[in-house]
Amino acid sequence: MAVASRLDTSPVATWWWTIDRWFLAAFLSLMGLGIVLSFAASPAVALRIGLDPFHFATRQIVFTVLALGAMLAVSFLDARQIRRMAILMLAVMLVLMVAVLYIGIEVKGARRWVSLAGMSIQPSEFLKPAFVVICAWLFSEQKRQHDIPGNVLAMILLGLVLALLVAQPDLGQTMLVTGTWGVMFFMAGLSWLWIVVLGAAGVGGIFAAYSVFPHVALRIDKFLTGEGDTFQVDMGKEALINGGWFGVGPGEGTFKRVIPDSHADFVFAVAGEEYGLIMCFFIMAIFAFIVLRGLNTALKEHDDFTRYAIGGLVTVFGLQSMINMCVNLQLMPAKGMTLPFISYGGSSQIAIAISMGMVLALTRRKPERRKQIGMLDFVQRSLPAE
Repeated sequence: MAVASRLDTSPVATWWWTIDRWFLAAFLSLMGLGIVLSFAASPAVALRIGLDPFHFATRQIVFTVLALGAMLAVSFLDARQIRRMAILMLAVMLVLMVAVLYIGIEVKGARRWVSLAGMSIQPSEFLKPAFVVICAWLFSEQKRQHDIPGNVLAMILLGLVLALLVAQPDLGQTMLVTGTWGVMFFMAGLSWLWIVVLGAAGVGGIFAAYSVFPHVALRIDKFLTGEGDTFQVDMGKEALINGGWFGVGPGEGTFKRVIPDSHADFVFAVAGEEYGLIMCFFIMAIFAFIVLRGLNTALKEHDDFTRYAIGGLVTVFGLQSMINMCVNLQLMPAKGMTLPFISYGGSSQIAIAISMGMVLALTRRKPERRKQIGMLDFVQRSLPAE
């Protein structure tokens, strides 16, 4: 495949020379690992429920192809198009979040999925990137024009989203959205008074959830006391211990046969058992690289909207991966949260791809800079050889 010239001004060539290829390589690496680990973790689950051994692995490949297409398509957009897309996504997903409460599919006492055209969709997954981008826009508008109540509108939007998440109930996503919003508000320059107020509200929310929702209290109690049904998290930890540094070998894991969600929430434990802690550290390093590079890029941005949006998108990505890995390591109560790009799940896979497509779009080098590079290359090529 020929590499496009820097003087080529076609959309694909422009995309290639302005895209952050380190980000692109990291995302593709996680997608590839997701397929490999799906073949390792999912056959045991499929056989246990009477399906073809490669049922979930095949679907994971399909989801990955769709996710890759979505990520690349979004990465071609500019900042204004990203905002417009986010507004449309937010409006649609808020409607679906309300619909979920009435016609949603109930699983383990929670309504988080809605069936559309024969497919199960989790609206909260698609709501997150749209919510982050719109909040980034509101924060930036407040900074640009002080008479616009962007911060207040962002707080109202946060309250609306949290109310819909708690109603499902989905306390894991509630914590994730709240934490990400707090990071973005901090980036926007909130005062220490707001930090204290929001911190107190967060602690109060945790106590309220413990008091109101029995399943939350049960999970926290099991985590703190070790009593009750802790089978899945115990098996996840044992799988990691059994793998040691270098693992027992591909396909040789045994704990995946008994962990109910080994292909989804506990795929990290399967990676640890079959490929060892070395693989776990490698996966953690990729996630850390994405978050740190994203935050570093955001700090260098002069445009407030772009800075807040990049920071928020990589924060939600990093927090979600951290929560999943901490649950696998028994460092947090079980949350039922997927490992981005690696865990099985169509809604999660495609929604995260859209999020990272936004990151690719917002971190592309500006056209002016690309034009300067192209002209410099043209001048250098035109100079006579010494």
